[in-house]
Amino acid sequence: MARQLPTRDEALRILASKRTRPPHRHAPPAGRALKSYLKDMDGRFGQGAGALTARWREVVGPEIAKRTEPVKLTRGRAGAASTLEIRVAGPAAAIIQHQAREILARVNVFLGADAVQKLRIVQGPLQRAPEPPPRRRAAPLDAAAEAKLAQGLASAPDGRLKDALLALGRGVLKRNGQG
Repeated sequence: MARQLPTRDEALRILASKRTRPPHRHAPPAGRALKSYLKDMDGRFGQGAGALTARWREVVGPEIAKRTEPVKLTRGRAGAASTLEIRVAGPAAAIIQHQAREILARVNVFLGADAVQKLRIVQGPLQRAPEPPPRRRAAPLDAAAEAKLAQGLASAPDGRLKDALLALGRGVLKRNGQG
């Protein structure tokens, strides 16, 4: 049994009630579409803002790095100057301002010639955790305590177990103040 086609009036009513093509969608902004790709490429090959943050201490030196941290790198549009914004802890901003040329020179050596032309200094607390103090090696046991420990383990067979027991004994003696 053949299906009958709708009449002209029925076809117009059907077309008026239904959309015949999907609604037009605008393309997403290119920046959003490329963001993850560029981040991946920057991680693999790049010298972007992430690399600058990670190696800030090496780039500017330990004294400046103690008081500063990079916040963001703003690229200039259409050939305008790029700006590096750094956060400075407290009253050190005046000192850092006097060292701005040196900081810019060091950053440009790291990122490439004329990568940054301006330095913007913002005062505020640093966001990173303070660096832990360097660990000092504990003083060795005195000769008498070391000899007593070695004498106690003389009957143990040589090997990894004996070395571990010696290390444990040294730690216990140091903690108890007997070394």
